[in-house]
Amino acid sequence: MKKYDWKQWLKAAGVRAVKTIAQTAVATIGTAAVMSEVDWKLILSASALAGIVSLLTSAAGLPELQTAEPLENPKETETTEEDDE
Repeated sequence: MKKYDWKQWLKAAGVRAVKTIAQTAVATIGTAAVMSEVDWKLILSASALAGIVSLLTSAAGLPELQTAEPLENPKETETTEEDDE
């Protein structure tokens, strides 16, 4: 796993989780025929679970960060005299 700045990862994972929560809420509300039939406890529960799953999935890697520069390892950035030639 590549090393990234925690703030960068948290921001990207948070944005992804919020979008997932909103999409789940919209989809769950859309299943009710009329507004009075909306089960708000179900919507909150399903949306919260979707957000948690999104954060856990983001731990495996975020495509948004694949193009970002990973934090460099100082040992890998050292050059030798052979590299300069």
